[in-house]
Amino acid sequence: MEKLYLLIVMSICSLLCIQTSNAQMSGFVSLNCGGKENFTDSIGLEWKSDNRFSLGERATISVPNETRRQYMSVRYFPDDARRKYCYTLDVNPRTRYLIRTTFLYGNFDNSNVYPKFDISLGATHWSTIVISDVDTIEVRELIVLASSPSISVCLSNATTGQPFISTIELRPFNGSIYLTERETEFFLAVSARINFGALSPDPIRYPDDPFDRLWMSDSLQKANYLVDVAPGTKKVSTNMPITVDRAERPPEKVMQTAVVGTNGSLTYRLNLDGFPGFGWAVSYFAEIEDLSPNDTRKFHFKVPGMPDLSKPTVDIQENAKGMYALYEPGFTNLSFPFVFNFEFARASDSTRGPLLNAIEINRYLEINSGSVDETVMASLVSRHSLADWAREGGDPCLPVPWSWLRCNSDPQPKIISITLSKKYLTGSIPVEFTKLEGLVELWLDGNSFTGPIPDFTASKDLKIIHLENNLLTGEMPSSLANLQKLKELYLQDNMLSGTIPSGLLLNPKLLFNYSGNPDLDREGDKGHRLSIIVGVSVGAAVLLLAAVIFFLLCRERKRQSQTDDVSSRMTTRRLVSSLSDTSIDAAYCFAYADIETATKRFEKKVGSGGFGMVYFGKMKDGTEVAVKVLTSNSFQGKKEFTNEVTLLSRIHHRNLVQFLGYCQEEGKSILVYEFMHNGTLKEHLYGPLTREKSVSWMKRLEIAEDAAKGIEYLHTGCVPTIIHRDLKSSNILLDKNMKAKISDFGLSKFAIDGSTHVSSIVRGTIGYLDPEYYISQQLTDKSDVYSFGVILLELISGQEAISNKNFGANCHNIIQWARTQIESGNIQGIIDPSLQNEYNIQSIWKIAEKALMCVQAHGSMRPSISEVLKEIQDAILIEKEASLANRGGNSDDMSKISSNSSYNLGLMELGTADQYHSFEESNFQPAAR
Repeated sequence: MEKLYLLIVMSICSLLCIQTSNAQMSGFVSLNCGGKENFTDSIGLEWKSDNRFSLGERATISVPNETRRQYMSVRYFPDDARRKYCYTLDVNPRTRYLIRTTFLYGNFDNSNVYPKFDISLGATHWSTIVISDVDTIEVRELIVLASSPSISVCLSNATTGQPFISTIELRPFNGSIYLTERETEFFLAVSARINFGALSPDPIRYPDDPFDRLWMSDSLQKANYLVDVAPGTKKVSTNMPITVDRAERPPEKVMQTAVVGTNGSLTYRLNLDGFPGFGWAVSYFAEIEDLSPNDTRKFHFKVPGMPDLSKPTVDIQENAKGMYALYEPGFTNLSFPFVFNFEFARASDSTRGPLLNAIEINRYLEINSGSVDETVMASLVSRHSLADWAREGGDPCLPVPWSWLRCNSDPQPKIISITLSKKYLTGSIPVEFTKLEGLVELWLDGNSFTGPIPDFTASKDLKIIHLENNLLTGEMPSSLANLQKLKELYLQDNMLSGTIPSGLLLNPKLLFNYSGNPDLDREGDKGHRLSIIVGVSVGAAVLLLAAVIFFLLCRERKRQSQTDDVSSRMTTRRLVSSLSDTSIDAAYCFAYADIETATKRFEKKVGSGGFGMVYFGKMKDGTEVAVKVLTSNSFQGKKEFTNEVTLLSRIHHRNLVQFLGYCQEEGKSILVYEFMHNGTLKEHLYGPLTREKSVSWMKRLEIAEDAAKGIEYLHTGCVPTIIHRDLKSSNILLDKNMKAKISDFGLSKFAIDGSTHVSSIVRGTIGYLDPEYYISQQLTDKSDVYSFGVILLELISGQEAISNKNFGANCHNIIQWARTQIESGNIQGIIDPSLQNEYNIQSIWKIAEKALMCVQAHGSMRPSISEVLKEIQDAILIEKEASLANRGGNSDDMSKISSNSSYNLGLMELGTADQYHSFEESNFQPAAR
């Protein structure tokens, strides 16, 4: 009779749930990214279009067997490493939320290039989204305690493809659900939430779960998910109502199913996303089997290597105080591995095997406190909410800065540069700019600011101030003379009046322009001098000495070792005699007769190198190819051939020369590539092609951008990372449209996961070879950055890397020569004369400074290739803006900036190693709930 009564109650509750299921909980937000209209789905969730989000583009997709409307569109963004794209959502402070984002690629861009990019919550890096399948939905969930009235979900740092997003969902919790002791310091990143004994492969969610969590079915078999299930495991279920109104309140439907270990144990193995690390984990139990008076169910939790966890005995009925009631034991601060093996084992005095209804594991994600100036900048952008520049969202510096500012590399960064030139800004200069203590550069020229110049005394590091071409009035404040580091002050073409502070006129280091202010008193101007002083630091002198030593070592070195260790030699020989199975499957094998026909018996030679000769060919289908023929039968030559085939069969990118296949017949080893019609970069800079037409500075920047993107793909888009090891201007090829692609991977190496370097016998080309790698024989991705820095100097100067005549009597390499010129302020001394002054000097300075950072003696001081790419893209933007201004009537102003401005070398940012955060063991030990 009691069971009948419970069934009647449960039925009534079910009917009530059905009648009210269309009324979703208050506070739910469901954004259909890229969708044009609002709608309500089949389970009663109200989806809103993201129309108010004006950035990015929409695309519609169609995926087999996917009928949900929210997955028929995406919003995608440019693969622009210089900025992030954020959705800002309103929330209630001091409320916990589940934030869910989903990503369904669906080949929206018709390129079949699987995207890889980052997602962050404000300043905190959340996850890296790696798409590996067109039709699979990637899901990321985060549990957060809101600390302010809004949160920002941001996409950034695309390494392949374009960032995109399908949905964003916000679900509020109530009460103490997911309360942790350190929730102001850590978010919870959901790694596993599993419904055991599920009756179908579909997840359980709203309305069965009023908080709309996704409880994944244990019958859903995916890669490395719930394997090693113990023999005797069976599913059980009940229709009886379950008491779940406590702790994390799992849905009743989840608790009505379970698995039982009839042979005495339940064992599983999980791959946990985001681990190893510290996590929050609970098990959900409810006794749903009818036990006889003589039956008992007692069991222990066992994890390899953690014997203390198995001491407590689980007795569900005793702990839950009855049947059909929730018991939720767990550990809220336990260290988990990536591969998590666990077991529930029957106790010796138990008659029944263990039972498990559900399990949930979350990873602690340390909250990034954000940049120092976040609050100040939030105040600024709130007053310009309609302007495009003020709508980027998120933290101004992290994980990447807003497009119109730069930040330093401190753990809690400060803003060091603001560029809001020609943004049609009016009113007085915002007071927020005077509160940025780390500010070094301020560019507000070409607006319509009125009123006086404010007091910038708090920004004691200011070096550059550009306020020209505004409508500023009042006297020039004497506080400007108190800025001890000021090097440039541009105030021309305003309406300033009064007397110029003598401290500005007498500063010999100051580049000062105040023309076009007719009411300024110039009586004290007689002694005014303009000069630029660039100091050479002790550090720079040390690096110069290191470069000299490196050159002498390179010249003295007469040979390079031809062998690796014995095991490597044996492996390579096996690969040479018969390419690896992976390579044979992935790379096309050409017949020698077809190669011979395509090249007309190797008639037209188009290049040569250490590998051998390169010939032009045309296949039967009209495809033009470059055919590289190995001339050396040495062990090293065959090793490089095998290395290139094996590697190029695995990687594909628009800025890597496309590998078409190989041939091993007639005793020859041949590689076939797409034909690059415009040859090598080297030929266009100081080779025979320079006599035809010089490459413009803008085109050189675009070539540098293309090459950097290719290198960035090797460093960050490949797993494991690939280090090219022989970057040079002759290995950058140009197609019909002068688009650049990286070539020649014979010396490339895979980085070892988890290692900071690869021990390797030194290979490379003198002039481009990293001195740290040469001395230590420890190869890192920063070795490629060094070589790329040399290429940047070649692009600026049109000079080759090594020369006995072009750099003077005491210099033989481009680094020594360029550093001497740049650090003395003589940037014009290294600029290629063939550029004929068709450039903006600011962009030259930007590339020159970054090139010197790339060729620092120590790899830890060099930037990443992603940082270099950002600087190149900034330089391109400078050139475009200058070109636009020259065409649009502001050419006089732009020419003044171009001819007079320079960046001080003190602004160079040091590349630093990644910051690793760890828990304090004494404060964060495992503890049971």
